Amino acid sequence: AILHLAAMAGVRPSIEKPAYYARVNVEGTTHLLQAAVEHKVGRFIFASSSSVYGNLGQVPFSEEAQVNEPISPYAATKRAGELICYTFWHLYKLPAFCLRFFTVYGPRQRPDLAIHKFMRLIARGQPLPIFGDGSTSRDYTYVDDIVEGIMAAMRRCDRYRIYNLGGSHPITLTELVGEIEKAMGTKAIIDRKPAQPGDVERTYADLTRARTELGWEPRTTIAEGLRKFAAWYREYGHLYRIPGQ
Repeated sequence: AILHLAAMAGVRPSIEKPAYYARVNVEGTTHLLQAAVEHKVGRFIFASSSSVYGNLGQVPFSEEAQVNEPISPYAATKRAGELICYTFWHLYKLPAFCLRFFTVYGPRQRPDLAIHKFMRLIARGQPLPIFGDGSTSRDYTYVDDIVEGIMAAMRRCDRYRIYNLGGSHPITLTELVGEIEKAMGTKAIIDRKPAQPGDVERTYADLTRARTELGWEPRTTIAEGLRKFAAWYREYGHLYRIPGQ
């Protein structure tokens, strides 16, 4: 089996380098699918993203929804990856499960992503840049739960299918900061900034299909996940640096 997690990630950077994102994410996925066929690989698991839903009005987000209006190049490349997976299933009967991850967080998260970044800034007593009024919401999913979902998909991959893997309990950005403050035991300094282009208003996973067909259920609450992340950060966070910071 091939578990394809590699990609250029991030909504905002993709706006600055759309062609590069397309080359890595779309061409790269196509090369892997072609190699899977040539080497008679039996299963292909593709890491997609909740970003493909864009600003879909109906929540929670269902895999049955039409997702033809991505609002960032990153989202467009992930949707393209799903489509090329279907093409290879149609042409070569290569079983492919596309897993739409919803804002994954936890130990060893990339240091440029929100929760890791916020913990670092709070620990240093530096301001947190909050884009918009704090009302945008995300369906945060702890990494251990995502791993369980991936393993469930690996065991059952026998056709083309799309699944949401999310916490299914979205919280606003303001609420997230409050939960991180509790986990870190320190109040944050807030630096308000304008909303950013490409950012979706909310994400919210409908897990009906994942529960029914994969037997998967997220088990980690945001409070518990942040406590675990904060404990990891206190011990290992100093090892993670962003160039220039």
